[in-house]
Amino acid sequence: MPAHSPTIEVEVLPGVAQVERWEGPCASSSKPFDLLIEVPHGADQRSHYEALRRRLVGELPEDLHEFFHANTDIGAWQYGCATASLLMARRPHLKIWLIRSLIPRTFIDCNRFEDTKEGGGITAGIQPYIDHPEDRNLLIKLHRSYIALVDEAYEKVMEGGGVAFIPHTYGPYELPISSVGRDIVEQLREAHRPERRNRLPVRPEIDLLTRQADGARIVEDQLVEALREKLEQAGFNVTESAVYRLVPGTQAWKHASRFPGRVLCLEVRRDLLVESYEALAPMRISWEGVLRVARPLADVIGGWLDGRGAISAPMAAA
Repeated sequence: MPAHSPTIEVEVLPGVAQVERWEGPCASSSKPFDLLIEVPHGADQRSHYEALRRRLVGELPEDLHEFFHANTDIGAWQYGCATASLLMARRPHLKIWLIRSLIPRTFIDCNRFEDTKEGGGITAGIQPYIDHPEDRNLLIKLHRSYIALVDEAYEKVMEGGGVAFIPHTYGPYELPISSVGRDIVEQLREAHRPERRNRLPVRPEIDLLTRQADGARIVEDQLVEALREKLEQAGFNVTESAVYRLVPGTQAWKHASRFPGRVLCLEVRRDLLVESYEALAPMRISWEGVLRVARPLADVIGGWLDGRGAISAPMAAA
């Protein structure tokens, strides 16, 4: 086993979350976790969708799986894990806690409060086509289980002086979707007709979600500039809160507001992370694309951790 290989403890809460605790080979067992990587839209496999869909009893829009594929953060868990692996390879004293939601946002969104309403550029907590009381009760129960798990992880990591990273991905186009409702699949099919899609505005390759609704930065200037520099050196087009900001009603805003300067959130365009982009269908991860994103992120997050004193010994050679 290579000297830098971490010990990985995996726990699965069925239908709620996958939890991984990575401990570097030089990390003290009593040492607090240095980094939390949370992926609230981590339910990116069709099996995740089908497992929860079978538990719902109400009538849902036909072919809703197409909305699942169009709106799921494919690649976010993968580049989050790749970033963790690269960090651990150079810093064997690290301890990293990773959490992946297994609840598809097609039904309820784990980056929203359960009562968040659509508006202000964000979708609702519970999607409006979920109207059967049994379904709503089930989804709220799952959501609360996930949020309780994540809140506890933030508390423990932050108490120990650590930081958090929230990876997201988004589609490559600004879509003319008026609102999410029972006609969402029809809206998506219309928007993705080739003659329409070719005229849609293209989103930045990477958008750093570092500003609040009022435009104020919620992370250190030095971190933002380091991210921009490293990512641009890697050939990415990078913007800062050009597409999204951290706004009330989202869990990311809650955590970033509670722990100012210690929560990093960003969006990566999905077409950069898959072999072939198909908006309404399953996609295969491109590991070359994932590593292209993860390498500069690991460089910058590693420096961020170093600056916070998270490393108790000199950096090991890669």
